[in-house]
Amino acid sequence: MRRRVGGILLVFILLIGLSVSCSKSNETQPMENKDKKSEIQIGIIFDTFVLERWTRDRDVFVSTVQKMGAEADVQNAGGDVNKQKEQIRRFIEQKVDTIVIVAVDCFALSEEVEEARASGITVISYDRLIQNSVTDLYITVDNEQVGREMGKNIISELPAGGKVVMICGPEADTNSLEVAKGFEEEIAGTNLEIVSKTHVQSWISENGFRAVNEVIRTVPEFDAIMCGNDGFAGYVIKALSEQQMADKVAVTGQDADIEACQRIVEGTQSMTVYKPIEELASTTAECAVELAKGEALDEKIREGMGEKETETGKKVPYYKLMPVAVTADNIDEVIINSGFHLHDEVYLNVGETEIY
Repeated sequence: MRRRVGGILLVFILLIGLSVSCSKSNETQPMENKDKKSEIQIGIIFDTFVLERWTRDRDVFVSTVQKMGAEADVQNAGGDVNKQKEQIRRFIEQKVDTIVIVAVDCFALSEEVEEARASGITVISYDRLIQNSVTDLYITVDNEQVGREMGKNIISELPAGGKVVMICGPEADTNSLEVAKGFEEEIAGTNLEIVSKTHVQSWISENGFRAVNEVIRTVPEFDAIMCGNDGFAGYVIKALSEQQMADKVAVTGQDADIEACQRIVEGTQSMTVYKPIEELASTTAECAVELAKGEALDEKIREGMGEKETETGKKVPYYKLMPVAVTADNIDEVIINSGFHLHDEVYLNVGETEIY
């Protein structure tokens, strides 16, 4: 009997030992796989996808990263800076190779950026320059030139001069400040007068509607409205239409959204600004992968590279693309012939027209 019990105990002990051995083997397997990852990991965090243009950026960025043999992890902060901070920290924990950030608040991410770079992760400011810290690269469209193009259009729309309203994007987005700066510099010394200037709290398009209604209520006379983007412009024109003013006020925007292009050919929006989004997104993706690999950036990027100072005087490597003003005169050439939007989409509400 004792021998039988002893035999059973021996078998039981051996089974436990085998089970523990197998368990330990399984615990270490995921760690081994993680250490042997073969692909570069690129994390990108967008402010929001509310605006049409960001879905274009996302799709081109991801496609380019994948073509280069890397992986892209896309996150959406939904306009919440605290959520964006958490997303950056998660990427740090995951030990991605590069983090690309479209900042919700350019002044609120310095701690996370510094932590990422201290961990050996490359950080790129995409479209908006993160302040109070140094990222490895800032790539964007020339935002001051965007403002200058808006200014040129209003000067041409109001050759005899007039009163101008500015409805700008949030001050937490440094691009808004640069666009406003370019606009004000362009119309300085002309017979245009800025009678109202507002920075809305966020890029939610309805903010443009509320802002212009406040202008209509408080500003007795104005001839043009410079809008921070096409989303604002759409709601501004809606508010003006309700007051039978849509055909009496020149309205500008930027991003070349499809609705803005439709309004331009309809005659309710005087211009928009086309930004080469596909080139911007693909170039950023290429830089993200090259920097992650420790490779030299493309020669074109290196030759066009400059420096941009943050508000605290820190210098960041900077590469910019140039925007193009779009009016009814060149919309076919810039927007349709380039394939940015289809002819039938742009002219949806005005019938057939000839493509030149």
